[in-house]
Amino acid sequence: MLVFFLSLDGLAAFRAFLKSEFCEENIEFWLACEDFKKTKSPQKLTSKAKKIYNDFIEKEAPKEINIDFQTKNMIAQNIQEVTHTCFSAAQKRVYSLMENNSYPRFLESEFYQELCKKTAAANGDSMH
Repeated sequence: MLVFFLSLDGLAAFRAFLKSEFCEENIEFWLACEDFKKTKSPQKLTSKAKKIYNDFIEKEAPKEINIDFQTKNMIAQNIQEVTHTCFSAAQKRVYSLMENNSYPRFLESEFYQELCKKTAAANGDSMH
């Protein structure tokens, strides 16, 4: 599934699909974690960790992801001393959820069919 995200059109189609299923917070969280892991500045790392926690992890967060209580507690402890792996467990769980639940449904969706048509047209191919 990760290879799919390398295409901006593919990512946009998957995001639109998740939005239609009211679970776009999963891809937003995953992408925020990817950005977080690339952050070099310790100050930026800390501020991004707090933003991710406030947006996705804490109870009643505006984009709260569906993860277990233990993982939430582990993250709360991890962000006391921020490292690039603070959100790794949650990111793996969300990725697995998307890979096993959302992505197979996406492949059957109109969003994916439209993406295939768009890609084929851009490549000059015809759909069979």
